[in-house]
Amino acid sequence: MDTRYLLTFREVAKCQSFTRAAEVLGYAQSSVTTQIQNLEADFGVTLFERWGRKIRLTHAGEALLAYSEQLLAVLDEARANLSEQAQLAGTLRIGTVESLAAFFLPPFLQAFRTEHPRVRILLKPGICHELRQGVKEGHYDFAFVLDWLQDHPELVNINLGEEKLVVIAAPNHPLARLEQLEARDFAGANWIFTEAGCSYRSIMESVLRDAGATIESSSEFGSLEAIKQCVAYDLGIALVPYIAVAEEAKNGTLTILPFSHPEVRVYRQLVYHKKKWMPQALLRFLELLTTNAGQQQGAAKNAISAAKADAI
Repeated sequence: MDTRYLLTFREVAKCQSFTRAAEVLGYAQSSVTTQIQNLEADFGVTLFERWGRKIRLTHAGEALLAYSEQLLAVLDEARANLSEQAQLAGTLRIGTVESLAAFFLPPFLQAFRTEHPRVRILLKPGICHELRQGVKEGHYDFAFVLDWLQDHPELVNINLGEEKLVVIAAPNHPLARLEQLEARDFAGANWIFTEAGCSYRSIMESVLRDAGATIESSSEFGSLEAIKQCVAYDLGIALVPYIAVAEEAKNGTLTILPFSHPEVRVYRQLVYHKKKWMPQALLRFLELLTTNAGQQQGAAKNAISAAKADAI
């Protein structure tokens, strides 16, 4: 079987259109139709059915799509593994939360690019559970998350150290005058939250509920910069990673409220699939990350060593 048929089949399934798939692949529509017919003849099944003006996969088509994804992924891995240039070129797909992309990763990315200038680095933002799912589905080579420590049977999870979380407010906010804050003191406060699904937002909401601190009103932004600006204009308070507001706290644009809670804790974590093949360039990038892993440095290095062993 020509593996190009599987690529065509996958694109048709994605587009739900022979015409659109032909445009994306640069084929004549008749060529796409012929390839799908050849696949159907090979397997003795119907892969698509008409649904109004669109097409959709049959049950047999859904099953073949799952197998196709696996087969094509193995072929991609083989090409990468067998190519001598794969160690020095290619694309590194990294999923990451915004705060780490802006304030933690840049020096590591700079050092890596100096060593491997031909490797293209592609950063994709997201929230933690989406990033983990993206790693599982092969959309990312690995991902950086800010989350509580978790174990997933399909994933390797390397703890790179705790990331301090702080509640910020405008310097003239009434809560800034208190020497110490408990969760119940936030009752009635206006909150500016990160987007739904953010791990530390969920943690803070849980702590507030347990303390009976009702939230009178809240806003939601996907951008840390937008959150910081709104807090600076006294539109509410927010929970954010300290690294994202260190400069503003230093120059007095924002103030850090005297609040801490044992459950309001997250860790920088590097996540990749247990079955992920690790080229040397990728292993080198992972090694760079252990440089400042703090108390978790030993564990992180052990995990990288294990990845090296698996790659040999």
